Amino acid sequence: MLISKVVAEGIRDGRITAQYRRWDAPRVKVGGTQLTPAGLVRFTRVARVPDLEKISDRSARSAGMSDAAALRRALAPRARTTEPRPGDRRARGGETVYRISVEWAGEDPRLALRDTIPGDAELADIAARLERLDRRPTGPWTRDILTWIRDHPHVVSKELAVQREVELLPMKVDIRKLKALGLTISHDVGYELSPRGAAYLSWLDRR
Repeated sequence: MLISKVVAEGIRDGRITAQYRRWDAPRVKVGGTQLTPAGLVRFTRVARVPDLEKISDRSARSAGMSDAAALRRALAPRARTTEPRPGDRRARGGETVYRISVEWAGEDPRLALRDTIPGDAELADIAARLERLDRRPTGPWTRDILTWIRDHPHVVSKELAVQREVELLPMKVDIRKLKALGLTISHDVGYELSPRGAAYLSWLDRR
């Protein structure tokens, strides 16, 4: 589920211990975790809310809302702007409200990974993973992006999209795949290679 940076930081420091969502069925499982801008969040309980009017101000504040009225407004079914397809109930945000208890579960594991210098076996594994990512109709792309980021740190991503003649948002998805492997670091403006990513490119250059 979508967890904003502000909410994630509130979960991290203990101010926020719950979230409310309108779903047709629970979309998270007890014990599951989700990576957020403030680290890992764990879901500890998922419960149906039978009556929104009985939610207290205290419960609303535990979800980061100012009071129960604000929470009820946020959970109001979304108005349809187009006629939904048969069976599609997502346009209304779901039929049931759920309370999801949350807790901070630890730092983003990629933070430690990106500072880890890989050995030969790990480097070969990274190469194999990136080779799989490169197998698409438009051709290989991972080394090009890593090289550009190495040579142009902290440069706005729009410039990279223009250079590669690709759409910005799909390219950002690609870069997130590299980040998940600990190869890049995202900044407010642009990116840079992590020590792990720099080691990988150096290894490629030596081959």
